[in-house]
Amino acid sequence: MPGGRVLFSGLQLSVGPGEFVAIMGESGAGKSTLLNLIAGLDTPDAGSIVISGEALENLGDDARTKLRRRTIGFVFQAFHVLPHLTLAQNVALPLVLLETNGKLALERASSMLAAVGLAGRDRDYPQQLSGGELQRVAIARALVHQPSLILADEPTGNLDPETAARILDLFSSEIRRAGVSVVLVTHSRIAASAAGRIYILTRSGLVHA
Repeated sequence: MPGGRVLFSGLQLSVGPGEFVAIMGESGAGKSTLLNLIAGLDTPDAGSIVISGEALENLGDDARTKLRRRTIGFVFQAFHVLPHLTLAQNVALPLVLLETNGKLALERASSMLAAVGLAGRDRDYPQQLSGGELQRVAIARALVHQPSLILADEPTGNLDPETAARILDLFSSEIRRAGVSVVLVTHSRIAASAAGRIYILTRSGLVHA
């Protein structure tokens, strides 16, 4: 791109059902940008990204949005938990967007909150939680609609070691239960060690760690 800088080129990555891939790299290497590209939130200058058989470059904005809602679960560094909604309502949001029955959506959200160690907190609001607890809410929301692909940006960065291990176990159990694909970007060697494959992101693409 004229006037810009190349983050990476020649990058190739294939992630099948039930695979857990971790991507490491220095700050500024483009790890978060790579997740945004996979999700269709950003557009690459060249190349193709295919999700569930759909080439993103062939889809319009509405089709990309529908594909994201249906097949992808996100865990962002900044949580993006909505302050005016209860924890259960926040977690249920992906199901609501998929037009799931409201009662069923809240029941599923309650189960997911319990799975991440927040049982009984359904009616609490985000401002009542610590940063680590908010991260757990974000993880529950990413898993609640049973996506085929989870994109996780430093999902254990705000968690204590015990909770981080529990969350990584939860990712692994979802992989075993439903054949979910996980792409995790992290600075943590401990978090990356939970994955089946570990790569380092460089300007020349991905290198096996």
